[in-house]
Amino acid sequence: MNIIIIEDEKPSARRLQRMLAELQMEAQTLLHSVEESIEWFQNNPHPDLIFLDIQLSDGLSFEIFDAINIKSAVIFTTAYDEYALQAFKLNSIDYLLKPIDEDELERAVSEYKDRLPQNQSVTLDFNDIRRLLVNPIEREYKKRFSVKVGQHLKLINIDDIECFYSENKGTYAFTNEGRNYLLDTTLEQLEDELEPHKFFRISRKFFVNINAIDDMVSYTNSRLQIKLNTYKEQDVIVARERVKDFKNWLA
Repeated sequence: MNIIIIEDEKPSARRLQRMLAELQMEAQTLLHSVEESIEWFQNNPHPDLIFLDIQLSDGLSFEIFDAINIKSAVIFTTAYDEYALQAFKLNSIDYLLKPIDEDELERAVSEYKDRLPQNQSVTLDFNDIRRLLVNPIEREYKKRFSVKVGQHLKLINIDDIECFYSENKGTYAFTNEGRNYLLDTTLEQLEDELEPHKFFRISRKFFVNINAIDDMVSYTNSRLQIKLNTYKEQDVIVARERVKDFKNWLA
């Protein structure tokens, strides 16, 4: 079976590759962007199965299918919430929520093998999925967090938080009062809980609040350095692969 993985975060792609190897399935090709994927499909036989991340560094992965007529089966790897996942079910396309669970991966692969006769091509219709991703069903995002301060619980309004960051395996919220609070969550979980118009994940380590940005300056290796209103503890750097999306988010 010919398998490829399209995932912009290289550690995630390699982890999925190792997990598939444990299921006796070898994914030899790892692709990391829309542009790279289109070029690859133009010059290589199409695989039997694609593990596909939706949001790539240079755009939505649907752009690949707009450019190339691909008949491969697809299992999505996605961090999108349950509203968007309704469309996956309508299209009978399987999906795995990040971070990928080993048992869920094994289930998805098993269902794929049971569902598709050998050498059967697949026709994919992404219209329902695309509509829900571009115009998602309105949902509620986090408005406040409860944190433990000594023996007390304190409520922090989301608008008072300048940034979220990870440090020493903990996740912290930094407020405009100059206080750090340890949260019982991870940055990955926050991706589904924060209003995307207000907060952007600029790197593996930081989410920033658009209203807390004081200045932005060029940094080494085509990156950006963010100056926040109050947070001064560490350099806040936009990862190079996220700079384009960050600039689009600001627009």
